[in-house]
Amino acid sequence: MTDRPASWRMPTRAQMEKMAAAVGRNAPPARGLAPGDDLPPEYWQALLGDAHADGGNPPPAASGRLLRLSQIPQHLLRVGCSRCGRVVEIQKVDATRLYGPDAIWRDVGQRLLDNTCSQRTGRHEEDGCWPQLE
Repeated sequence: MTDRPASWRMPTRAQMEKMAAAVGRNAPPARGLAPGDDLPPEYWQALLGDAHADGGNPPPAASGRLLRLSQIPQHLLRVGCSRCGRVVEIQKVDATRLYGPDAIWRDVGQRLLDNTCSQRTGRHEEDGCWPQLE
């Protein structure tokens, strides 16, 4: 016989019956909901009580690329090319002065890359940089 601690021993029959009785007492009193059942009113109240339930304060688009320049909080804007690895930075003040406060950041970033692009092949499908807005 190996020297194992007392906690490694098999429980006695009386201990197993006691544990089985405790499991029965801890079972939920009601069955769960079936897929076709109506949800309880508490569930709907919790959903409607949520601050985001009315759609207020939607999160900005992914990485803010669809925001107008006037809506962007950063003062330094950066766009990189995922094709050639080049990075172009511009201050928000300068971008607003050049393109206007209502210009979309995605369009401004594309124009900044296109103005200095070195990847010209002559084919429209392959020309230009691929913006990666940061």
